[in-house]
Amino acid sequence: MTTCYQPEIIQRVFMDFMSTRIHPFWSLTVPKLRLMARHMLDDDFIAFQFETNYAFRQQSKNKWQGGQHVSVIIPIEGIRHQRQYSLVGLSKQSLWWESQTPHTITIAIKTQGLISKHLTWHAELGDVFECSVPSGSFVLTPNNTSPVLCIASGSGITPMLGLITQALQNGQVVTLLHYNRSPILTSIWSSLSSRYSRFRYHLIVTEDASTYLANSRHLTAQSLLALGLPLNRTQIYACGSQGLLSSLYQAASDIGSEYDTSLRDNITVEQFGTSTPSYDEVRNETDIVERTVYLRGRQRQFPSDTTLLASAEAAGIRLTYGCRRGICHLCRCQKISGQVKNIQTGAVSSDGFESIQTCINVPLTDVILDI
Repeated sequence: MTTCYQPEIIQRVFMDFMSTRIHPFWSLTVPKLRLMARHMLDDDFIAFQFETNYAFRQQSKNKWQGGQHVSVIIPIEGIRHQRQYSLVGLSKQSLWWESQTPHTITIAIKTQGLISKHLTWHAELGDVFECSVPSGSFVLTPNNTSPVLCIASGSGITPMLGLITQALQNGQVVTLLHYNRSPILTSIWSSLSSRYSRFRYHLIVTEDASTYLANSRHLTAQSLLALGLPLNRTQIYACGSQGLLSSLYQAASDIGSEYDTSLRDNITVEQFGTSTPSYDEVRNETDIVERTVYLRGRQRQFPSDTTLLASAEAAGIRLTYGCRRGICHLCRCQKISGQVKNIQTGAVSSDGFESIQTCINVPLTDVILDI
């Protein structure tokens, strides 16, 4: 039996338009968050608890994994800024400072940068923000019981909060290695350590030599070996500065060559920042070359160690962007010709026409972009 198109008697777009006039939190199609509470995790880390609206619950099915994030749109002086924040805890799970509350999510924020400071200091309880549903591939491998090693530096610790919680609930052995200028979130790690005997943590305070592993303030092969983990079957999750990620890949190569094994396939990386991580060795200044990038008649010399987005901004050219981390795809454009390298995966593009993201690609040859 054939069916024909049946138009909606009342379109959802119209319903959304009318409902938002009654209350800004109501929507059938646009996920939104309403600020309910704040909780201090540490001196400069704050957890924000939000109520989710109908559209959020329908589109996300009230499910997400540790390590995922949401994009939140924060209006500041008439400009809509978009920022990704890591989720704390898992869906339908109570957090350590509160009882379980239905239809809420909690994100972790470090009070740095324009957007995070605005959300921390100026947002009021009851304020409503548009958002995305939880997403991101920085998650545990399904049905894997291998040991987990989480390596972070600075604010790269935020996605680890949910990731570690989920791994411990799965019954996995978890080790945390965090590099920072001062010890942070110590009460959380202490609480998890007392609750789970299979959780260990090492807080490397870069200004305190007594906290170092293998007598080094940096991540090295000796640091990883000092943990006493079966590294060949350990899943490694890393988030932090490009220097940390470069050190991790170098350490993995050193260990692999010494023990005739490969650790790189065990590494999952969540990146932030705009400089290029080196997957083979720390890049020397002599490796940096200038490439010509054409932007609809505008010709610029871009260095090969910086992303197309960052280089354009340094040259005074404004390009569209969102997260600057390869997640939101707002910076995506068409490459007409030339080769670029993805700094997250190391993949090298073809020389022809294709869609690329300017925030995570560096030029390997002269490049023409349709921008």
